[in-house]
Amino acid sequence: MITLCHIDDIEEGKTRGFELSGLSVIALKKDGVIFLYENRCPHLGLNLEFQPDDFLNYDETYIQCSTHGAMFTLNSGECVLGPCKGESLQAISYTLFDDQIMLTEPLPSSAAS
Repeated sequence: MITLCHIDDIEEGKTRGFELSGLSVIALKKDGVIFLYENRCPHLGLNLEFQPDDFLNYDETYIQCSTHGAMFTLNSGECVLGPCKGESLQAISYTLFDDQIMLTEPLPSSAAS
């Protein structure tokens, strides 16, 4: 397992980006629940953020791709608007251990072995 961060390092209603082991990760906390996705739009495979840690649309209700404006739900990563509608962000499995977010195998295939 790979340690991502402490659970309190992600603020409620906010996103953070992480780069580790060849994997770019979006972490967000909504209603106390952590969601992790690969930072990769299913449309063109590009990173999603506008600026570091800035993945959300203006009213913070969707993850938004900065390239073509695709909108992804926070709790499932499904694209509901944009060129990849119906596709989803790649969710990343994790477990909590001593309040540390630990990525579990298998990691998305874009991660370095």
